Amino acid sequence: MVEVFDGSMWQLLADNLPARSDKLAAIDRDRRITYTEMAAEAGRVADWLVSQGIQPGDRVIVHLRKSIDEAVAMLGAWKMGAVVVNVNSRWTGHQLSYVAGDCRAKAAILARSALTGLSPEDHLPEGMAYLVQGRTDGLDVAADPWASLPSDSGAMPHQPDPYQLAMIIYTSGSTGQPKGVMLSHRNIRVGAISVAQYLRLTQDDKLLSVLPYSFDAGLNQLTTMLLKGGTIVHQPVTMPAEIIRMARAENVTGIAGVPPLWNEIVRYLDDNPIELPALRRITNTGGKIPPNILELLPTVFPDVDIFLMYGLTEAFRSTYLPPSRFAAKMGSIGQQIPNAQVFAIKHGQGIAAAGEQGELVHAGPLVSMGYWERPEITAQKIRPCPELRHLIGDAPVVYSGDLVRVDEDGDLWFVSRMDEMIKTSGFRLSPTEVEDALCRSGLVTDVVAYGVEHAALGQAVHAVVTYLPEASEDALIQHCTRAMPNYMRPHRIHAWDGLMPRTASGKLDRPTVIAAAKAATAQI
Repeated sequence: MVEVFDGSMWQLLADNLPARSDKLAAIDRDRRITYTEMAAEAGRVADWLVSQGIQPGDRVIVHLRKSIDEAVAMLGAWKMGAVVVNVNSRWTGHQLSYVAGDCRAKAAILARSALTGLSPEDHLPEGMAYLVQGRTDGLDVAADPWASLPSDSGAMPHQPDPYQLAMIIYTSGSTGQPKGVMLSHRNIRVGAISVAQYLRLTQDDKLLSVLPYSFDAGLNQLTTMLLKGGTIVHQPVTMPAEIIRMARAENVTGIAGVPPLWNEIVRYLDDNPIELPALRRITNTGGKIPPNILELLPTVFPDVDIFLMYGLTEAFRSTYLPPSRFAAKMGSIGQQIPNAQVFAIKHGQGIAAAGEQGELVHAGPLVSMGYWERPEITAQKIRPCPELRHLIGDAPVVYSGDLVRVDEDGDLWFVSRMDEMIKTSGFRLSPTEVEDALCRSGLVTDVVAYGVEHAALGQAVHAVVTYLPEASEDALIQHCTRAMPNYMRPHRIHAWDGLMPRTASGKLDRPTVIAAAKAATAQI
């Protein structure tokens, strides 16, 4: 079957009817919903939005804990033509207030606690309509309870142009305020088609959904299951024991994660081996898994396909390494996914050859529409590439800001963020190199390396680490002396008490960790 690139986000659900009417579309810990029921529930939400005067193209905030209701709220907004703005449930009231104001949202679908938790300084736009999960008594604003909505009217869905805006995903805003990345219906649909193809997903799959829907990789799990008629299994709690319990209980066939999550899961399974007979594949995105954890993956997940992937919100999904090459290319992010064009560019020179490094750029139908109402920043990030003009003309590409190395097979290896490279003792050093070397000690979990200005060295290498029980700084320094060249060894090691902070998508919050370490150093 040839997948059709064009169609609305609502159509991803609607295409399952009536053939899969009674099939489970989504599972929560205490609730299950079929495709027919999901369509009817989304229809109730769409009817409510229309009753509030929401028009196609208006922005609708969805701010709910990972659940069937969260998926239904997005689908309901898409049915009547609204633009979904999913705000992670872990974001603060201040962040919610900023996003709602920035995108000029006309409605919000959210939990009661999100409204009662707003501080006096956090204001949502005037005139917004509110659909609340839970009671509405005692709120400072007029709101409608979701539970009291009438049955689905069966109104016809809005039919948008595939190139129209479907969703705004706000980045975490590690530098400055969050920016909204605009994705069209076509962007998201092509992303689902591409990922479903290389992961070989079918209607028999059940994917465990841990990553948030406000993160492109998490969203893609939902859209691929709708595309293929599979089942999404929601797991809002990120504790390893709960993830594995749910995966086993529901016979999930796929789990997606980011490096900090895989770090915890692998250590848990290494100590508590548990069979997952239904599991077919696991996927990683959002950064590089530490080498000692990579080496354990096939041990704790025997006979399971391991996909190492790379993506960025501005281009949705970019590269993957096939499981057949995992053992030989452990740590590589592979090559471009179907329907994408990915290159490593040496600025002013051309395309990087084998053994060379360059900035990863992404072209093709997955390139986003840019940043919401920020044309200047969009033009900096998404623009024609002179080094590719002979191949793609003036088609826009996304400049990732990530430095990658090309090997002899054309596979790509992540080196570093270009603005995070450490220049020390005459060397250009990737923080990832330092972090990998420290992780190989088996003494630490979370690690963040960075450079600090130094009169003699240019920059000195610093590292922030979370030690495993029974580990010590002396033991780690001994490992560094044995295993690392002198220029790579940390000039200073900062101990972090407990898990390091994560972004809303589950990645390590590197800017926060580095800022805290620098502030602590300055006080000494």
